[in-house]
Amino acid sequence: MNCTEFLANLTDYFDAHTAATLRTELEQHMADCSHCYVTLNTTRQTIEIYRNEELFELPETIRTQLHKAVLTKCAAAKLKREKIAGCD
Repeated sequence: MNCTEFLANLTDYFDAHTAATLRTELEQHMADCSHCYVTLNTTRQTIEIYRNEELFELPETIRTQLHKAVLTKCAAAKLKREKIAGCD
């Protein structure tokens, strides 16, 4: 099994919709591949956060930085779309 195959089966792994042999292959790949192990654990933690539905208050400085980053990305995407539209 390679990383692409692992990622393609990750959702089914979490939902326990995998055959025993595939589950064993996925777990063996995880044991051998630190990247996929981290991916699985990060995904698992993300799912737990959403399940708990806890709200986390961000410090004002972080919220401000995040807001600026989102606005910058949106402005760049808008500019790119306008450039593309102008080429037609």
